[in-house]
Amino acid sequence: MTTPVLAATRFAGVAALLTLAACRPAQPPVRTIPVPDPSDTAPSMIIDRPRHSVIPAPLSLRPGTGDPFVVDSLTPVVVRLVGGTPPVGSRAEVERIASWVRAMLGGSARPAVRIAGATDPVPIRSIVLELDPTRPASADGAYELAVSADGITIAATQPAGLFYGMQTLRQLFPVAVEHPAAYRRSLRVSPVRVVDAPRYGWRGGMLDVSRHFLAVEDVKRFIDHYAFYKINRLHLHLSDDQGWRVEIASWPNLSRHGGSTEVGGGPGGFYTQDELRELVAYARERYMEIVPEFDVPGHTNAALASYPELNCDGVAPPLYTGIRVGFSALCVTSDATYRFLDDVVREIGTITGPWFHIGGDEVERLTHSQYLQFIARMQEIVRRHGKTMIGWGEIAPAALHPSTIVQHWKRDSSFVHAARGGQVILSPSPRTYLDMKYDSSTVLGLQWAARIDVRDAYDWDPATYLDNVPAAAILGIEAPLWSETLEKVQDFEFMVFPRMAAIAEIGWTPQGERSWDDFRLRLAAHGPRLAALGVNFYRSPQIPWAK
Repeated sequence: MTTPVLAATRFAGVAALLTLAACRPAQPPVRTIPVPDPSDTAPSMIIDRPRHSVIPAPLSLRPGTGDPFVVDSLTPVVVRLVGGTPPVGSRAEVERIASWVRAMLGGSARPAVRIAGATDPVPIRSIVLELDPTRPASADGAYELAVSADGITIAATQPAGLFYGMQTLRQLFPVAVEHPAAYRRSLRVSPVRVVDAPRYGWRGGMLDVSRHFLAVEDVKRFIDHYAFYKINRLHLHLSDDQGWRVEIASWPNLSRHGGSTEVGGGPGGFYTQDELRELVAYARERYMEIVPEFDVPGHTNAALASYPELNCDGVAPPLYTGIRVGFSALCVTSDATYRFLDDVVREIGTITGPWFHIGGDEVERLTHSQYLQFIARMQEIVRRHGKTMIGWGEIAPAALHPSTIVQHWKRDSSFVHAARGGQVILSPSPRTYLDMKYDSSTVLGLQWAARIDVRDAYDWDPATYLDNVPAAAILGIEAPLWSETLEKVQDFEFMVFPRMAAIAEIGWTPQGERSWDDFRLRLAAHGPRLAALGVNFYRSPQIPWAK
């Protein structure tokens, strides 16, 4: 007997569900699986049913019947390659995902991952990762997952779908899967069928490493935790008044001097270009692209302090360790400024992916005409190096190319860019700014935009949030974390979690398939998982946390 595989029409099912979700009116989701009553917060009701707590909520999750599948360190993991020779690199990607599944199961004497063709038999009670690029087209990241007493199959047209299916499987297992293997002998997962695909292609988080620096290993930790919730963009805010955080070989004083401090006067730090490459590769293995931001023409004191020629008066200001904004600007009439910017885009562009974020926000030292002319020249530089430009909402009135992306954060002119056919990333500060306090008792963070508890972060719809911006113009959502008040990685974690789980579900799950009452119960079961992972998260009183 072989491990059950999904029907040949599996990916047509994904497409049908996506179409149905897009067309139906928003309504409370039909619960296809039983969940605890919101009035009953007994921890055992939640933690004993881990299949009920998948975040983001899948497009469809239906329980099966029969005995659970029992997994241990000797359970075979099989890669099934269907449809002929896979695309270049895909086999290696799937084998890497399979190795992560093996590691998730624990044990030291693990059998090797097996490779099978479409018709090859596989052992009973296996975990099968099936890659079939010949299936009908489906959304990037779509997958199907089936569990029975005889085995588990995750199937997708792309390796990213298998990776996301693995994250769902991880959440279907009991919380013991997050503990070292020495503390468990086997894991059980109940029969279930999942059909899933993301709502938006851009599901992001931003880390401000300029105000307070994070080491490479700390950034990797966030990449791992974000990937757990199917986040696929990590926006790194790499320069500001308080620090320049990446080595630029042609302008070495940027990191040597401009990276030497941070808010409060600490030692700061910077990434070498090799370290940035390491982070980019680490993120890509987890189907996440790093988006570099170098904020110009404002928020530039660290650069101005490093090179006098970037100042109109030729005098470098002192380094700055406060949190005021709006006081700095590059000399936008100087050719040296544009040579500098061209070098930055050129050097960083050889390391990172297709996007380059120029910031462009809170510029108070330039006239409106100077600002618009600067954005036009910056756009030329970015496009000349083959990158897509992104900027905060202030850039929208400029003469933007249709491919340029505007990131909304406050009342701005994003609708102007959308009306021209451009795309918008939503990061509304009263909903997504993770540096905002949870409530009046929160010690960390600020509150100029709002106090944002978990429900505030969750209970909104990107498609209807902005007047005059059609749903088709919304590329996705992103949750920024500014770090003026955050001094150590535990502070960063406290402000990110659990609100990032809410943002992740908004970005992944169709509006009509999610509700606050359901989400809060699923999130309750994530408390023990986050604790097992060593995450310093905020235990919001809005959530009936499992113990």
